[in-house]
Amino acid sequence: PSCRRYFAGGRCKSTARLEGKVVIITGANTGIGKETARDLAQRGKCSLVIIACRDIAKAEAAASEIRAETGNQQVIVKKLDLADTKSIREFAEKFLAEEKELHILINNAGVMLCPYSKTADGFEMHLGVNHLGHFLLTCLLLERLKQCAPARIVNVSSLAHHGGRIRFHDLHGEKCYNRGLAYCHSKLANVLFTRELARRLQGKFQRQAGFTANALHPGSVYSELVRHSFVMTWLWKIFSFFLKTPCEGAQTSIYCAVAEELDSVTGQYFSDCQPAYVSPRGRDDETAKKLWSVSCELLGIQWD
Repeated sequence: PSCRRYFAGGRCKSTARLEGKVVIITGANTGIGKETARDLAQRGKCSLVIIACRDIAKAEAAASEIRAETGNQQVIVKKLDLADTKSIREFAEKFLAEEKELHILINNAGVMLCPYSKTADGFEMHLGVNHLGHFLLTCLLLERLKQCAPARIVNVSSLAHHGGRIRFHDLHGEKCYNRGLAYCHSKLANVLFTRELARRLQGKFQRQAGFTANALHPGSVYSELVRHSFVMTWLWKIFSFFLKTPCEGAQTSIYCAVAEELDSVTGQYFSDCQPAYVSPRGRDDETAKKLWSVSCELLGIQWD
């Protein structure tokens, strides 16, 4: 019915092929990540789609389902735990040793509404996984992306960034913690990271190379992301008719990864396959710059 079509939102209409391209998607064993992997695998039997996940068994099941359905045998699984910088470094090291190319990096994995906990490195879980883990991963893979330009970095953020703020005085929520707000803060960090990354790429080589970074809101999707909250799980079930399916929720990720009209569009934020409104905090360049340097400090890296 047309009512259901309305809730489904925009669709990626691009028929772009990805023959010979190499793609990494984090957290692609379920939800919108899995649907993004399925779509991109279909766009070229010779494209390599790497599902980077913590849960290897689940990821292998997803990969074999996608291989069977698309006929693309180059859908493979690599171990990546974004809550542990050691795992991120190992993943990047192995990838760079094994693969000479990388064209699309989709930072899709995320946690939501976790009870208070910390990553292996002592970061608050939402900030650690949703922002810092992907920040480090992108830093480690940037040179390879640069060599293979035109290349794209796609960061899955959320409309929830409107409720976020970067609380530099209490980044790890030790003084005050609310799991809903912690998620919002991390999604704002995704938007600010994308903005600052695009600014830096543009300054160096984006113009001639078509090297872009964009963020997106997938929509309200019926997925496992709310599993940490009994109330949200219950509400999601009741209102499932109004929520996007994972396939519908993946459309904007796919759009940002392949749409030809985005070849030289960078530093933007999309929803339903079109540009969307960014909160004033998400447009604050000073905060973006400060978050960048604080992130480097926390991770013990130099990224100029």
